[in-house]
Amino acid sequence: MIAIANPAQVPSPAHSVTKASPIETLQKTVSASRLNCWLQCRLKFFFRYVEEIAKPPTPALHVGSVVHLILQAWNMARWRKQAFELQRFKGLFEKGWADQPAAINWDSEEPAQKSGAWALLEVYFTETPIKANEMPEAVEVPMETDLSKHGLPTLIGVLDLVRAGGRIVDFKTAGKTPSAEDAIHLNEIQLSCYSVLYREATGKQESGRELHHLVKTKAPKLVITQLGPMNEAQQVRLFRMMDSYQEGVAREDFVPSPGFHCAGCEFFLECRRFA
Repeated sequence: MIAIANPAQVPSPAHSVTKASPIETLQKTVSASRLNCWLQCRLKFFFRYVEEIAKPPTPALHVGSVVHLILQAWNMARWRKQAFELQRFKGLFEKGWADQPAAINWDSEEPAQKSGAWALLEVYFTETPIKANEMPEAVEVPMETDLSKHGLPTLIGVLDLVRAGGRIVDFKTAGKTPSAEDAIHLNEIQLSCYSVLYREATGKQESGRELHHLVKTKAPKLVITQLGPMNEAQQVRLFRMMDSYQEGVAREDFVPSPGFHCAGCEFFLECRRFA
């Protein structure tokens, strides 16, 4: 068990588990975001999902949330066979942008971030490969899959979009242009989770998967990475990761993983208080 330098400031994992901890729930369910966090740093996982320490959203997170909100509305409009009206989406964007916590530290960059976010959407509407008359198969659908037959927890998740014919799409905002190799490697867990969820819900294999990166460069651009269906090796790798997650949470294996990623971690100060 991890020792703590100042118990008054940061409760120890053991203390947390004895007082209405979500450990039991975390053992029963897993999501792509939880799994990614667990594999990156188990102590970060502890702060975020066990202690549930709330942190103000970053500007990048707010930009991503608003962009995602508008893309969801755009997909729903196609689902309902509504005509594309740019001004309606602009109004939704303004409302979504204004609906933000006061705790966001914009550092005088809010006007530039806002205009940049809308520029991303304009590029997407212009360059998207999805035709206006293409009916989605699913939009923002919450799903869950009982994996107990594999000795694993229930997998939960929300699919951004499933295009006609069973093509799974995930939307991303990024600060730099991703290479296809990096995009595929860094998002394999999430896409594999989506494949498992889709197959359980529909009883069929997805026809393919796509990453739509809206890149916040000086000249905003859209980068699309196409992948085939999840293969057997990817599913085996995902299930092994889930098994590690389940066993580690059960034994409260909340150890830190120091590295370059620490520079951007919202729990850096809490981590430094641990011996």
